[in-house]
Amino acid sequence: MARPEPPSSLSDPRELVDAYLDYYRAELLRKLDGLSAKDLRQSRLPSGWTPLELLGHLTWVERRWFQWGFAAEPQQDPWGDRGPDDRWHVADEDTLETLTARFTAQCDASRAVAADVPTERRAAVGGRFSTEAEAPSLGWILFHVLQEYARHVGQLDVVRELADGRVDD
Repeated sequence: MARPEPPSSLSDPRELVDAYLDYYRAELLRKLDGLSAKDLRQSRLPSGWTPLELLGHLTWVERRWFQWGFAAEPQQDPWGDRGPDDRWHVADEDTLETLTARFTAQCDASRAVAADVPTERRAAVGGRFSTEAEAPSLGWILFHVLQEYARHVGQLDVVRELADGRVDD
């Protein structure tokens, strides 16, 4: 059963975006839960991505936008979710459990980067952004990441239905 959205009593934009990001982070994991090992590694879409690759991709999205992007923390390979064919990739030895642990740790790191930071503050220069002119605000980054989750979790709804017939509210 789908978890309820954040409460309708929330009205502060920052509280809303933080709550919805956490909602979609949890929804991603909930929708992956119960898929067989085969279904986690099998693509059902013409684009070719698998549910495990989606989990890996969103882990890297968090890192690229919050640590490398907003905080300008050096990253050895910020595009580590891309394979040699430029598609999303996870290693053969990666499992749902190992990828979930990485995802959860990365989400914690993202929350720490953004904690108590005003949404109007611009990203630091030197990581993903090389000039102040191209550095977006934290608010823009939060909304960008939120829309990416909404889109990908919606795609995962379709993949889940094709895999085992599960349809969420």
